[in-house]
Order: sequence, then structure tokens, then C-alpha cells
Amino acid sequence: MPTIRFEQEGQQVGCIEGANLRKAALDAGINPYKGLNNLNNCGGLGQCGTCVMEVLEGMQNLSPRSDVEEVYLADRPASYRLSCRTSVNGDVTVRTRPDDGVGKGSNSLVGALKALVGRK
Repeated sequence: MPTIRFEQEGQQVGCIEGANLRKAALDAGINPYKGLNNLNNCGGLGQCGTCVMEVLEGMQNLSPRSDVEEVYLADRPASYRLSCRTSVNGDVTVRTRPDDGVGKGSNSLVGALKALVGRK
């Protein structure tokens, strides 16, 4: 059984293999959203880019970045993931709501469109 360690919250959560990272966080009472994104998010459909988590350990135990993540996180480090698009297949340690995870660059609608057409 994989374990997700939420660094900032000091909490560990067991999940089934293949569990969705966002859903596992919410089921454990951990909020993946920051500020107004608590109200203004897509509900886990991968359309808003606001449930960003930073992977501190265990990247190899997660599903590969999806095409949606590549667009929304184009100007973010490879360790940043959209939790709604990430499956957990082994132990992992994450940081929820990283300071520079949301609100600028490619995870805004304008930024995502620019990433699609190759402009920055």
C-alpha cells in the first residue's frame, strides 16, 4: 500500500495503488488549493491548473506527466504536478500549495494558450 507524506501538514496517508493524488489529499482533509482557488477551481477535471503540488521524494512512483500537465506546468520545475492528473503507485512525499505553483505563467489560461502556440 503506497503512502503519501504531506510535508507541510505533517501527515501520512495510505492509499490504494493508482489512487488519484488530489482525491487522496481531499479524503484525508488536506486542501490542495490556495486562496481564491478554493472557490475557483475545476473540481479535479484538469482544466484550471490550481491543484499544484511539489514532489519532494518518490517522483518515480507517480504516473508520468500528462499532456494537460505539460501545458499548464510548462514554466514550472519537473517536480511540480497537477494533483488531479497524478496517480500514486508507490511512496511519495509532496508539498501542497507551493508558493510559486499557481497564478502566473502557463497555469493561467493566457499562459496555457501561449505554451500551446510556443510563445512565452
